[in-house]
Amino acid sequence: MFNKHDITRDEFQLDGSFARQGYDWWWHSFTGRDAETGEERSFFIEFFLCNPELGGDKPVFGQPRFPKSRKRGKVSAPKMKPSYLMVKAGSWGEGAAQLHRFFAWKKVEVAEGSPFMISAGDCFLTEDATCGSVSVNEEEAKIHKEWMSDAGTMSWRLVMEKKVAFNVGYGAGRLLRRIHAFEMFWHAEGMKTAYKGQVLWNGRLYNVSPKDCYGYADKNWGRDFTSPWVWLSSCDLKSKKTGKPLKNSVFDIGGGRPKVGPMALDRKLLSAFWYEGSGFEFNFSKFWTFCRTKFDCRETKNTIVWHVEQRTWRNRMVADITCRKRDMLLVNYESPDGYRRHRRLWNGGTGWGTVSLYRDGKLVDTVLARHIGCEYGEYGATAPQAPKEVSGRPSSRPPKRRSQRRTKRQTPVPPAGSPDA
Repeated sequence: MFNKHDITRDEFQLDGSFARQGYDWWWHSFTGRDAETGEERSFFIEFFLCNPELGGDKPVFGQPRFPKSRKRGKVSAPKMKPSYLMVKAGSWGEGAAQLHRFFAWKKVEVAEGSPFMISAGDCFLTEDATCGSVSVNEEEAKIHKEWMSDAGTMSWRLVMEKKVAFNVGYGAGRLLRRIHAFEMFWHAEGMKTAYKGQVLWNGRLYNVSPKDCYGYADKNWGRDFTSPWVWLSSCDLKSKKTGKPLKNSVFDIGGGRPKVGPMALDRKLLSAFWYEGSGFEFNFSKFWTFCRTKFDCRETKNTIVWHVEQRTWRNRMVADITCRKRDMLLVNYESPDGYRRHRRLWNGGTGWGTVSLYRDGKLVDTVLARHIGCEYGEYGATAPQAPKEVSGRPSSRPPKRRSQRRTKRQTPVPPAGSPDA
């Protein structure tokens, strides 16, 4: 069964060749409510580690330059590979923004065993708690294009309990992790996660409660990102059959074009639906289930739309999801080799739609979903044309020094309270 917790998969994974060309990130998303007005707002926090063996005293940025002619496709190679810890934090909805803070590897502490721990400055993350702050002003965002950041401020102090897991099985097992078999690995230790604490967003205080945070936590790692890139998940679900909320349910869909070594497996998704204690899994790596997948993601004038159909020899799932572009972000990353290939990667947390589940040819339920975490991006000949933007400037080369890593776990973050401004 996919609902099997395994915190060893949440460990720091950047060893061997991944230490010189690899990334490792922990993603968290949830909803809070304004302490004064009660208005809800969806947030995300991510700790993104890149190329630790190439790090030094300063963060190193990659990204190719565009020639002055800016002819499409005429992109020079990056001068170097990036190396840093990037703390990404932000919010969806009106005034959506992504804020980036970078740390040199010399200033990062990582516990490499279980449970994992990352600490840099006032930013801290472990299996059950996180705190930190990111602040970027308008002038900094304008000048430092290499930061790939909007302007704003966010600080947070949260504890979390990961209730339902999506363990993809042997595809991210110890042996395949050790030999770096896949270009991009995935594990959702908390596809349903209860968060508690507070967030300070641009001067407004938001309370986060386990009962209505609709929380999610997962991680990805590897040497590059997939294209197409698809992700859909929600635990704010209601049964159309009974009209009642589903308190013990969550779904998670992710993938696109996984690569095993040099071989690409085109248009493959991994999916799981935990329906009131009953599991529906659609996992192409479990070949004995005869999993088949069809999906279509498209960009309209005002929305991003996903249609996913998956089936095994016994089960079937059909998902139709929509999210407004005005509530989403074009989320920014650079790959470990220094390129920014994804320049139109739509990311949101306020999607809505339906998911229908079938077993043995009979409809189990059609589920109404809200607060859907969602992502879609694709580059290449079939991808939508990217908007014109200025690439970041590579920094000067740092000395090649390994990061400081401590195996001793730091003192856990204290219980949730008001975060510092």
